[in-house]
Amino acid sequence: MQQPLWTPSAERIAATRMDGFRRFVNQRYTVQLADYWALHAWSVTEREAFWQAIVEFFQIHLSRQPNAVLQEGSAMPSARWFPGATLNFAEHLLRRRDNHTALVAIGEDGSREQLSYADLAAHVAGLQRSLKDAGVGMGDRVAAFMPNTWQTLVGMLAASSLGATWSSCSPDFGTQGVIDRFGQIEPKVLIAAAGYRYAGKSIDLTAKLNEILERLPSLQQLIVVPYSNTQTNAADFHCAAKVALWQDFYQAGGEPAFTPVPFDHPLYILYSSGTTGVPKCIVHGTGGTLLQHVKELGLHTDLRADDTLFYYTTCGWMMWNWLVSGLALGAALVLFDGSPFHPGAERLIDLIDAENISIFGTSAKFIAALEKAGARPSNTHRLQHLKAILSTGSPLSHESFEYVYREIKADVCLSSISGGTDIVSCFALGNPVLPVWRGELQCKGLGMDVQVWNEAGQPVIGEKGELVCAQHFPCMPVGFWQDADGSKFQAAYFDTFPGLWAHGDYAEITAHGGLVIHGRSDAVLNPGGVRIGTAEIYRQVEKVEEVLESIAIGQEWDDDVRVVLFVRLRDGVKLTEALQAQIRLVIRSNTTPRHVPAKIIAVTDIPRTISGKIVELAVRNMVHGKPVKNTDALANPQALQLYCDLAELRD
Repeated sequence: MQQPLWTPSAERIAATRMDGFRRFVNQRYTVQLADYWALHAWSVTEREAFWQAIVEFFQIHLSRQPNAVLQEGSAMPSARWFPGATLNFAEHLLRRRDNHTALVAIGEDGSREQLSYADLAAHVAGLQRSLKDAGVGMGDRVAAFMPNTWQTLVGMLAASSLGATWSSCSPDFGTQGVIDRFGQIEPKVLIAAAGYRYAGKSIDLTAKLNEILERLPSLQQLIVVPYSNTQTNAADFHCAAKVALWQDFYQAGGEPAFTPVPFDHPLYILYSSGTTGVPKCIVHGTGGTLLQHVKELGLHTDLRADDTLFYYTTCGWMMWNWLVSGLALGAALVLFDGSPFHPGAERLIDLIDAENISIFGTSAKFIAALEKAGARPSNTHRLQHLKAILSTGSPLSHESFEYVYREIKADVCLSSISGGTDIVSCFALGNPVLPVWRGELQCKGLGMDVQVWNEAGQPVIGEKGELVCAQHFPCMPVGFWQDADGSKFQAAYFDTFPGLWAHGDYAEITAHGGLVIHGRSDAVLNPGGVRIGTAEIYRQVEKVEEVLESIAIGQEWDDDVRVVLFVRLRDGVKLTEALQAQIRLVIRSNTTPRHVPAKIIAVTDIPRTISGKIVELAVRNMVHGKPVKNTDALANPQALQLYCDLAELRD
């Protein structure tokens, strides 16, 4: 019988914030919730009481009290959370004002800058004053074209302190990718880096930034952060807006002020991947984002004021927004900018020891790559403060679960988490009071009525289907930018099952109450009418030592669909008949004959979004001779050409 890979001790459970919250709810509402499952059931049947309990437990300061916790209609989307309430997001992230470390910003070149909470507040106060003088106020957009540095975080806090709306892209986005995003939201201010570093190279952004500036007519102020391009000066940048270098634009000091805004006031604008067209601009509200993040970080991740939180992310991925909310719990953040594998595979593992990281977040791809590189951190590193490892971006394979416990640390809560840009948070995630089962996300998030529905629209357990959320939740987007009648928002999430949020994940609820994500619904393979999640195939292919990574699509063939698997092999390895047979045997032995690819083709690269997700839809379109509308959304758009007019796909 299968056993869990990790089970928390009774003492460890009792010491968690999650169990403390359960006891708080029992006392506050005179209930007797015996465990997490009872707490979750209560959180979705008594949503108003639950979210009010989050406000009280985390001492969320509402400048003005609400008329109610929730007002809603009979079908989604029709909710108003905490109507009448006002608050400020930055105020909650800057509640600490002492000399405790707020953040450590580390560059790929080894540079290290540290700010205390008092330092951070002083920087925010100074930038806030200068932004206000530049005309920034409630509802204005402040955008950033920035690496993951402390200046980016200061910019976000200063903007949100004034009631402005923040949006960011990382500097590895192509020019058109940035315009497709910022061009829609018309920012008043742009904070931009003059350069950045990646994989041992220093990249000058001057030319790219000037191209972007030509196409942002709304811009009134450009703030340039020299970063890796220290020789830059304001005269290098050509636009109608005022231009200033970061260090000349403001002077740190004083106390920040905080403008109270309505609960659903736009805080962030995030973007869909944009691989099928111009990205959707997803607007996230202030209060819903704050409540969801303190719940997930404080309860599901057990983040405390004495913890150090790290997530490998760029500020063009929603995990950056999630990471920085760790300040609301008074924790220290580690920001890293650069390649996770430069100069070697254990670069980020070194950080765990160097910075005493207790919660380490990364992608499933990183963990798989670490294993392929032969890294054995449990033998080479202390990792003494590490209590949780978080993984997202794609499903974490069974083998990666086992690798973590075998080669990284045996006593750690491994939390595979899943949600997305759409909700700037998670539907399913980790839990410090529950065991970890290989291949499973531990639980549904508190307050999230997550279900899996079959094609007949019935909830199922132990069967694959569509992941839905059956009731309103506070971090549902306010809507899409420039979608006045809400029709695009409606079509994106509520047309599959009218009145319910359909997330677009192909998933399964397990007997343990956990979840397995089998891939994106729109990438599901359908050979012979049988639905197969791509993650089911990737899980098996990763076992083959010669294969670094793979991507699977369904090719229309003889009035049916056949599975085609593309593999990127280790240097020097050829895709022989024997290797193909080995790959097919591993897949067949661990899944079904339907999963076995009809074709296996070697490629030198696999296209990914800038946040690292493989793009099955784009590859499928290339294979079928259909246009890929927005290659600027890809980190390596040139890779797509490898899939065009392949001779192997014509027989």
